[in-house]
Formats: sequence, C-alpha cells, structure tokens
Amino acid sequence: MTQYLARTALSHRICTGLSRRRLGALIGELASPWMASEAGRLHERRGHERLRAAGAGPNHELVFTDRMIATLVVLRFQLPHAALALFYDVDRSTITRAVHEIRPLLAARGFAVPGQPDLRLRTLADVFAYAASEGVELRIDGTEVQVHRPRANKAGRHAFVSGKRRQNTKKATVITDGKGRTLWTGAFRPGRMHDQTPLKTEGIWDLFEQFPRVRAKVDADALLPPSPRCRRATGSTRRACEGWNSRQAGKAALTTMSLSPIRAPSWR
Repeated sequence: MTQYLARTALSHRICTGLSRRRLGALIGELASPWMASEAGRLHERRGHERLRAAGAGPNHELVFTDRMIATLVVLRFQLPHAALALFYDVDRSTITRAVHEIRPLLAARGFAVPGQPDLRLRTLADVFAYAASEGVELRIDGTEVQVHRPRANKAGRHAFVSGKRRQNTKKATVITDGKGRTLWTGAFRPGRMHDQTPLKTEGIWDLFEQFPRVRAKVDADALLPPSPRCRRATGSTRRACEGWNSRQAGKAALTTMSLSPIRAPSWR
C-alpha cells in the first residue's frame, strides 16, 4: 500500500475521530510548531547553523500530515506501531518517532471546553478557575490502562501490578464536568498507586483551598485512607476511618458518588 492510499484511508473520521475539515485545521495549526521544533532539534544535533539551503538533503519518510494521522490513530485505537508501519511501508521505529514528536504538540493545546471553542484548559489551575467562574461541578476519578509487563529485574516492576485488575497497568486521574466530558487528564502513575496519591502530589487539595467555591464528586475510595487495614476494618477502627473520610470531604468540599464511565478526551 502506498502512503497516499494509507493517508486516504486512515484520515477517515472512523480512524481519527475528526472530520477531514477539522483534521485539516488541526494539521495547519500544529505544522509551524512542529517545523520549529524540528529546526531546533537539528540545530542542537549539528551544533551550528545549517550549511546547505533549506530543502536540501533527504526527505522525511513521513510528511507531517502522515505523522499527525498516525498519532491520532494510535491514540484512538492503541494500535501497535508495527501495524501502522505496514500501512505506510516504513519501519516501526519511524512510526514510534512520529508519535513521540506529535503527542507533546497535542497535549500543549489543552482540552476543549464544551460550548466555548476558543477556550482551552491546559493546567489544573485552568480547570479550577473555569469551574469556579462557570459554576461547574467537577468529577474526579482514576482510570487504568493495561500496559506491557515490564522486563524482568527492572526496578519498580511490581509497582505496575494493579490490585483491582490483577494486571500490569498505568493509572491516570481524569477530571470531567457533570456530563462526563473530559476537562483534564494527567497525574500518570503505576497501577499499584492509590487514587488518593495525585490529590496530594499534584496539588489538587491546594487548589480546592484556592478556589473554595468549586465543588466536586469523587469515588468513595479516593477519600478513604490508603490502607488495606481501613478497607477491611469493622467496629471502632472502621468508625475512625469514616471520621477521617468525613474530615477530608469537609476540607475539600467533596462528595462521593458512583461515577459513570468517563468519555475519552477530545483533541478538537
């Protein structure tokens, strides 16, 4: 299959999740930042200005449009890079390098706000400021994605074994609005870590103090102490854990509920 046929097939909305019109706008928006980053990378590798005129030298095996399409397909379906390399008739490492180049550009755009296409949320502080100004009630939960088993004798290998799924996973914290639309995804960590960890390490507790009007709903496990002893406890120990739960909920204006499935992030 030629690159032209692969581009035609994979640029369909079924593969990328975007209409061709929006895909073209996204490519036009990110083309200049990618070219600037490529020029900076090559200048750093050479250690001096280029000696030949622009356009000289070998061409890219994948042009920027194909790199963008391949990255969107990987993010949407988690296809093996070797499968996409077969479509484009390139080496697997070419697809891997393209994904590593494009993903930071997509992440830097932030998340689209429903009903406000000109507003992008790039940080946690942006999310809380938006929730405070618009009166949006947030939902905070963790989600797990299965990953390849780390190689033997790798340091921290057991940290990826999820106690819930009994698989090697990575966790991410997702913040949505009341309708389940993604506003922020981050705080990636090994699957063994508790959902409460990013509330402390990513500064979410502090943001609740900075924005006292923000309200959020979380899974009950996010407020329990991260100890198996509290989860199995009865009697006085259980009451002590529930008291800890109440104090944390009151401090951060959090309520608990059973959360519905969270939608995938939108790159539009």
